[in-house]
Amino acid sequence: MIRLYHNPKCSKSRAALALLEEAGAEIEIVEYLKHPPSPEELDQLLNWLGMEPRELMRKKEEEYADLYLDDITLERKHLITAMVDNPNLIERPIAVRGNKAVIGRPPEQVLNLLRE
Repeated sequence: MIRLYHNPKCSKSRAALALLEEAGAEIEIVEYLKHPPSPEELDQLLNWLGMEPRELMRKKEEEYADLYLDDITLERKHLITAMVDNPNLIERPIAVRGNKAVIGRPPEQVLNLLRE
């Protein structure tokens, strides 16, 4: 089972979903803009991705500037809360299988989860 944090309006997210479907993967789709991850869930995703919160943020989104998220003094907890409260800040798509996660950029990255 692969959990895909998906935005149907995003071409990369749609492409990742199509690749998983073509590969016959069992997929659980999470439309994270409608159902954002909890702070704990997002923290776990970051750990599985091996990333810090700011690395997973879409820095060109208006909220990134409006919330001063480039402030290097902000703590991890604050950055995670900002992403939970503003899920469009979260880079997409994210695919998860077990305790492994990848960002589908390029979309083909999601197929790596099927090889493990």
